[in-house]
Amino acid sequence: MKKLAASLLLSTALAVPATAGEITQFNIGLLGGENVQDRLASNECFRAYVEDALGVPVRLFTPADYNGVIQGLIGGSLDLAWLGASAYAAVYLNDPEAVHPILVKTNLDGTYMYYSVAIAREDSGIRSIEDMEGRSFAFADANSTSGYLIPLVEMPQEGYSMEEGEFFGRIAFSGGHEQTIIAVVNGDFDAGVVWTDGQGEWEDGHNSGALRRATDSGIVDMNDIVEIWRSRPIPEGPIVIRSDLPQDVQDTVTELMAGLHETDPDCAYGVAAGETAGFTPIGHEAYETIIAVRQSQMN
Repeated sequence: MKKLAASLLLSTALAVPATAGEITQFNIGLLGGENVQDRLASNECFRAYVEDALGVPVRLFTPADYNGVIQGLIGGSLDLAWLGASAYAAVYLNDPEAVHPILVKTNLDGTYMYYSVAIAREDSGIRSIEDMEGRSFAFADANSTSGYLIPLVEMPQEGYSMEEGEFFGRIAFSGGHEQTIIAVVNGDFDAGVVWTDGQGEWEDGHNSGALRRATDSGIVDMNDIVEIWRSRPIPEGPIVIRSDLPQDVQDTVTELMAGLHETDPDCAYGVAAGETAGFTPIGHEAYETIIAVRQSQMN
């Protein structure tokens, strides 16, 4: 850790004094989806790296829901966040100039796609969405891509109404992906949707995503749940940075995160929610389709 910090400070020696004079604090927003303690623990190493590199205090903020991060970015109180594609769309549709994408989590095979998957208890007898008629179904958060927007669009296209009582008996929000997993395991919902890269072994919770993080945390034994539905591939959400930050600040943070997988694999594992190929550059154009889908749901 100290080696990486020292290297970054050397490479940005000319930029840091100006940076420190132009900003007094740097704030990172963490989306919901797991408990606060785990969110803070997974990102503490990165927070410390950014603080060393910028020479100003860096704070992690963990709002109760996705909207807290969205509003923080729109209002300028947050400087950096890893968003889902739908959450990015929400920020962009409110203020196109507030933030811009800089990086995206890349899978081990080089892609940056993931999936919304519906899970149920293995002992429930539920093996497909067809078995869910009259049963309870959990979304994660209204601003989640895989935990709401994509199943909201794709399931009706497959013939399953999202109007409560028409197919599913009860539909509700759990509050996040981890909460959905816990609710399904505990029997509070018959099924629910979460995010995963869909790669690797089911028993491991795949390579990265909510299932991998829950498996690592001991929240779920993957042998106790089954996948009953999977979406089409979804573009992984971007890491965004506030557009009006000084350019040297943006460059320093971007370079730090882009190199994290190589310089500190353990830290990158926690930040990225599992095994990945690291973070690679991405631009706004990758999310134009999701933005259009989100906008259509607002009309």
